[in-house]
Amino acid sequence: MSFWVFIPARLASTRLPNKPLALIHGIPMVVHVARRALASKAQQVVVAGDDPQIIEACQQHGIQAILTHQNHLSGSDRVAQASQLLGVQDDEVVVNVQGDEPLINPDLINDVAQLLTQHRDCSIATVAHPIETLEDFLNPNVVKVVLDHENKALYFSRAPIPYWRDGWTTGSQKMDAGQPLRHLGIYSYRAKFLRAFPSMSPSQLEQSENLEQLRALSHGHKIAVYKTLLSPAPGVDTPEDLERVREMMSKTL
Repeated sequence: MSFWVFIPARLASTRLPNKPLALIHGIPMVVHVARRALASKAQQVVVAGDDPQIIEACQQHGIQAILTHQNHLSGSDRVAQASQLLGVQDDEVVVNVQGDEPLINPDLINDVAQLLTQHRDCSIATVAHPIETLEDFLNPNVVKVVLDHENKALYFSRAPIPYWRDGWTTGSQKMDAGQPLRHLGIYSYRAKFLRAFPSMSPSQLEQSENLEQLRALSHGHKIAVYKTLLSPAPGVDTPEDLERVREMMSKTL
């Protein structure tokens, strides 16, 4: 298995300014993410940044980085440009690892890359895991996914899907084993699809849910989903998240 990992990183963040450069035990967060990715089987790991400060910080720690446009609307757009600049071939697999996941499991990166190589009819692969609490099921910030019998995505939503008829009837607070599923924001793509994706017209579903993966489904592309039983390590969106991750990582040093 051969694949690339790209880590999109931008300085602008409403909840945590300069997030990629936030220090965790003296090292920028984006560098921690890259080091986790380097522990995977990726042939190459590249940070795709929108500011020279990100590039410089990565280079100071021996991490390959490339400068991309500041006006990209999404991480996949940024990764698409980076793959173009580095000449990634159309049939190669590219994994998009979010730049705010300093605790990401390298095995998960391998799994999502491997899944795409196994499903030649799919343009994208991603990951999901079972939701265990009613609170997460109802939370619009927890994206849900419904799969077909081949574990390919039928739909993604911020709404609580599939409808939990028996649970509402009995008033149970515990979810049924294996259902529903939370979508995790790690993707693998075929490079040819990735570079075509930004030019696809956004769908009404994408705009309604604010989920760009719905654009791919609306244009007829299939998405394979790897199901893991392991709960994801926390990412970093807020200052409180950053402190929690700092504390967690201090226990491993």
